[in-house]
Amino acid sequence: MEFDYVVIGAGSAGCAAAARLSESGKYTVALLEAGGKDTNPWIHIPVGYFKTMGNPKTDWMYHTESDPGLNGRGIPWPRGKVLGGSSSINGLLYVRGQAEDFDGWRQLGNEGWGWDDVLPFFKKAESWQGEGSEDRGTDGPLTVSPTRAGRDLVDHWIESAVNAGYKKNPDYNSGDQEGVGYFQLTQRGGLRCSSAKAYLKPARGRKNLDVITRAQTEKVIIEEGRATGVIANVRGTSKTIKARKEVILCAGAIGSPQILMLSGVGDAEHLKSVGIAGVKHLPGVGKNLQDHLQARPVFKTTLSTINVEIDSMFKQAMIGLRFLTTQSGPMTMAASLGTGFLKTDERLATPDIQFHIQPFSADKPADGPHKFSGFTASVLQMRPESAGHLELTSNNWRDYPAIHPNYLATETDQRTIVAGIEIARKISRTNPLAEFITEEHAPGEGVAMGDYEATLNWAREASVTIYHPTGTCKMGKDDQAVVDPRLRVHGIEGLRVADASIMPIITSGNTNAPCIMIGEKVASMVLEDAN
Repeated sequence: MEFDYVVIGAGSAGCAAAARLSESGKYTVALLEAGGKDTNPWIHIPVGYFKTMGNPKTDWMYHTESDPGLNGRGIPWPRGKVLGGSSSINGLLYVRGQAEDFDGWRQLGNEGWGWDDVLPFFKKAESWQGEGSEDRGTDGPLTVSPTRAGRDLVDHWIESAVNAGYKKNPDYNSGDQEGVGYFQLTQRGGLRCSSAKAYLKPARGRKNLDVITRAQTEKVIIEEGRATGVIANVRGTSKTIKARKEVILCAGAIGSPQILMLSGVGDAEHLKSVGIAGVKHLPGVGKNLQDHLQARPVFKTTLSTINVEIDSMFKQAMIGLRFLTTQSGPMTMAASLGTGFLKTDERLATPDIQFHIQPFSADKPADGPHKFSGFTASVLQMRPESAGHLELTSNNWRDYPAIHPNYLATETDQRTIVAGIEIARKISRTNPLAEFITEEHAPGEGVAMGDYEATLNWAREASVTIYHPTGTCKMGKDDQAVVDPRLRVHGIEGLRVADASIMPIITSGNTNAPCIMIGEKVASMVLEDAN
């Protein structure tokens, strides 16, 4: 088993990278995916994330360590373990981030990663189904659509936000993110458009592309400072897969640093402590872990929400029938419908919080919705200062790493999440939305509006991840950087990393779109270097 390029991880970035590398037919490419094929129908039904998250057949089901910022709680961290990776189990939300995010990367010394540099790759990836704009792509493999149908509740929330002083923004992906509106979705004809559907399905007939599922990488083979292949456990058997040119790690913000460390690339003292011989001392591997933490205010309402629309078998059957016959209705709904990118302080140059407005509510999604009609106004800080780390627990590739998110560790992060919760409550008390709210379920009456300490404590007790781990193999030139601006691992030839882990600073919003862009960009750089 020998190929020109071996891509590890068929997620958002990996599918894009493998498809583009194999496009010309000039090079042979192996794409290794630890999970299985994306044949589960719930993957393709937009609301299927209720069935695929928490399912060990499609979810790695990571769990963090006890976190001081969450009052000692550890929380689930779902990540996709299937063709398409997390793009196959996520909420379908498409957010590029702010132009300033990428300009900030460039200012850190990462040439080629400013907004003007990455915009062509966002455009190359997407087939935008909304109104035409020079900032949007129209013939890429990834279908990006406006929300198919509005809801009264979301319309009222948007109108109330405007009445509370925030502007409306019809396209937050145009370079100007600020404002409120509906989410854009990775959806095609009422079905999910994952990176596997977008990139792999059209490439399946290529003789130079081998997609190998249930192939978990044990380590990268590094000989005399060069990556020459990988050892992968393919359906229970360890196999050596050679790479004539390069190995490209696209295993995500948890998988990529774990594989590097198992291969002897990482902090030498840590590797020694778990019995791994160091190949290259890169102390930043597994560090700089950033994630978006969401607080979830919930409100009871007289408006119709998913909670009451699925509260009987008959209603569920009718919703299912509608989806089967017209590919419309609640089963086509993304994880959130409305959004807002807002500032907690007008002196800020760009928004620092994001809202996810969901016409349903639950204590835990796996437990099902509340018995009352309710909605969630989830809010998160987009650029947290707090950074955590992950580390190996053993030298066995089967063992999960220990994940330490280090949430809410700085005063800025604490004040921002409290301010975001206050804004959520303010909008809920503004008409027309206020007319339809009967009670604030959470934080509730026990947490008075304006009580900073009580609100912060509620955030610590109740907040959860919104599934955006990044930064653990960061791009840069400082002593904590793992890859250079061409995503080559420092000090190792023939090895690159291309996924959310390379972000030096987390992007402002959902991370699937930037990961797909990274996959597009790494393929372009690899092909440039090969020629």
